[in-house]
Amino acid sequence: MTFEEAKMAYQKFLDKNDLTPKDLLRIETHIETMKDWSQIKRHEDVLEWLQDHRQKCSMEVSEISLNDCKDWEFDTINGLIKHKTGLFFTVQGLRVKNSKTREVGFKGWDQPILKETSFNGGIIGIIRQKINSVPHYLVEAKAEPGNPDLVQLSPSLQATFSNIEQSHGGRKPYLLDYFTKPLELGCTTLFDQWMSEDGGRLYNKKNRGMLVQIPDSLEISLENTFTWLSLFQIKSLIKQDGLVNPHVRGLISHL
Repeated sequence: MTFEEAKMAYQKFLDKNDLTPKDLLRIETHIETMKDWSQIKRHEDVLEWLQDHRQKCSMEVSEISLNDCKDWEFDTINGLIKHKTGLFFTVQGLRVKNSKTREVGFKGWDQPILKETSFNGGIIGIIRQKINSVPHYLVEAKAEPGNPDLVQLSPSLQATFSNIEQSHGGRKPYLLDYFTKPLELGCTTLFDQWMSEDGGRLYNKKNRGMLVQIPDSLEISLENTFTWLSLFQIKSLIKQDGLVNPHVRGLISHL
């Protein structure tokens, strides 16, 4: 049975029992999670592909003193750490009081916390496309200095607004246009929501989470760090230690 045949049979069953959801995307995602419909890679191939990127990753990370961080400085007047441009984020202090629902009760506590220059941190987005009628999701094997194994499966786009505005002096993030002007590119936005981040480490931060469907016939020129996965594959990979980053997990949680 093909994906489309399974979807039609499932929809008939739902219609017959007056269970059809208003959101037809829900029917597709139900079928997607029943088995691996991937038209691109088997699960074993995905693991091999990711492991290959981990082995070939040239990023080197070492711990250094904050005093030695290039372009970062202590603002002694305001008591925080900041980038010399005033962009990206700062490390500043918080004092928490009347925390009766927490372990330390009314005593409260002080702590450092990361604060974006804008509380709207960035765009976290995944591109969805049907390949041979089967939905696939574009992910990247992305290296981040704080990842345990450096490379994890990440969204199609994962960029702060400082990076989007090229404040670092580097290139514009790949695939940005599909999320900033989807209608102009003939795409459909399936999900667009501000999503909060870890409030224990990040102060009032939120990212714009997006899922964008691109036309079946549209061909995207991709770096070799990107690949298409089925929803079943993503959910299977989440069950394994440290393969899928938190942003992917957050974005697919609504499916």
